Amino acid sequence: MPSAPEFLSAADGARIAYNWVSGTKPSTKPGVVFLHGLMSDRGGTKALALEAHCIARGYSYVRFDMYGHGESTGRFEDGSVSRWVQDAVTVLDQATEGPQVLVGSSMGGWVMLKTALARPARVAALAGIAVAPDFTEDLMWPKMTDAQRTEIMDRGVIDVPSDYTDGPYRIGKLLIEDGRKNLLLRDTIALTCPARFIHGQRDESVPWETSLRVAEKLAGDDVQVRFVKDGDHRLSRPQDLAMICALVDDAVAQVKV
Repeated sequence: MPSAPEFLSAADGARIAYNWVSGTKPSTKPGVVFLHGLMSDRGGTKALALEAHCIARGYSYVRFDMYGHGESTGRFEDGSVSRWVQDAVTVLDQATEGPQVLVGSSMGGWVMLKTALARPARVAALAGIAVAPDFTEDLMWPKMTDAQRTEIMDRGVIDVPSDYTDGPYRIGKLLIEDGRKNLLLRDTIALTCPARFIHGQRDESVPWETSLRVAEKLAGDDVQVRFVKDGDHRLSRPQDLAMICALVDDAVAQVKV
């Protein structure tokens, strides 16, 4: 059954909710850390499926809620990529030991890459699921009308319809402006650890070509991208979850502890 939630304190006193399970092979295998997507949380289908898989495989595993998500403190509209990377680094530093494989889903894939850049000695491999680096600038901003752009700059927030939640996303000006400070796909991404990616080719939220762009920008050569021809953005069907678990196993297998 799922592990009980615990809480970490960020530097400013905010609380980060997380779940942790110890591995049965801590000396021979890296741990696994899951980073959820935008407006998702640590209780999502993929996060829980990976927890069950990691328990079965004997890997230690952490899933957590980023600022403004789930049971962590803060308002979603006050969140930003920089803030979410700080959360991930805090979890990495305080809730894990030894080498870790980061698993980033959608927006969590952007946070995954930035976290690995911040802690290259701790991050041994990457596993990305429909990764969405630079989505604020490349996907979100271009879709806004002139009126919406004016509104978010003047009011500081705008409500954007969502296919994944009952209500709209409340997007903050901070998210857009901070995103521009964290863009990755304009230059080489200075990471050389093994990286594995999976992306659905019927993804209507994040183009599957994004995973190819990330693979091309990574400095390392041990990079593989897999496509699911009939897969959507969620990749949460049983067959998708099985492929994600296999992807994580592959990433773990590349790490020499």
